[in-house]
Amino acid sequence: MKRALLLVLAALAAGCASELDALSPAGPAARRLADLGWPVLVFFIVTSAVMWAILIWAALRTTGTLAEHDAPDAGGGKKWVAYGGFVVPGAAFGAVFLATLRTMNAFPVDHHAHGAPEIRVVGHQWWWEVHYLSKDLNEVFVTANEIHVPAGRPVDVELRSFDVIHSLWAPRLHGKVDLIPGMQNFIRLQADQPGRYPGACAEFCGLQHAHMKFAVVADAPDEYARWLARQRKPAPEPDSEETRRGRQSFLGGPCVLCHTVRGTDARGTVGPDLTHLASRATIGAWLPRDLANLHAWVVNAPSLKPGAQMPPLNQFSGQELHDLVAYLQTLK
Repeated sequence: MKRALLLVLAALAAGCASELDALSPAGPAARRLADLGWPVLVFFIVTSAVMWAILIWAALRTTGTLAEHDAPDAGGGKKWVAYGGFVVPGAAFGAVFLATLRTMNAFPVDHHAHGAPEIRVVGHQWWWEVHYLSKDLNEVFVTANEIHVPAGRPVDVELRSFDVIHSLWAPRLHGKVDLIPGMQNFIRLQADQPGRYPGACAEFCGLQHAHMKFAVVADAPDEYARWLARQRKPAPEPDSEETRRGRQSFLGGPCVLCHTVRGTDARGTVGPDLTHLASRATIGAWLPRDLANLHAWVVNAPSLKPGAQMPPLNQFSGQELHDLVAYLQTLK
């Protein structure tokens, strides 16, 4: 019996596990929120249990017959209403409110007190543009849908949007912070250990809101430095006849109107920068970057992500499409 109970509890715990579990913090900001969230969760569970017990007791208790009831204008019971309806809930919710304010006060809201941000994230419908900033313009570069940070230290991130309100949320690292058109907002990300921490938009932003995902990738400091150095380089040269034909199809087609590939004549800014596309785990902010998805995305992106601004590109022949995808796979 004991063993069966343990198995049931383990199954329930596994069912509740999630990569977006805000109560399993992996950084100091998320830990502060979890330290607030756990007591509040327990408090509301206990409160709900007590209220249900009172309701059940009131529904089941014997109160006599209708003939024995007091008149409708009989007095009494006001103290129960005052204490149970106002004093106790007011004290409880007041304590939660003050604890929440204290937790919120721990988060910086103005980057001027902590120096210039290292990263700028711009929310689009429906993907994330990530700028790595530097005083040296030669070191500035842009990527998409993955926010790389060094593990073990805080990184200040500026948040912007140029279309609608979005909300950046990496539950295991921080709470939700909004990206509001015409305004700057800021978030401080820090991961205790290297790893991949999924996130998502937490503010409904349109048709593909559910697929507006991202990942914070925390690298060991030395690996982060190597990653920065690789990302600052232009796209590698094609190393085969197939990929050279693919680059020609890319540069000679409509792709250059929307995308940038540094080191080539492609300078579009409508869609994500593709200079190091093959170093990222996903395309379209949520699809695994594999051969099948790349082929399908190039041919008809709206069929995979309805509402995507990228139009169907059915002008490529089978061989041209194969060569183009082979070229995209070399952009590491």
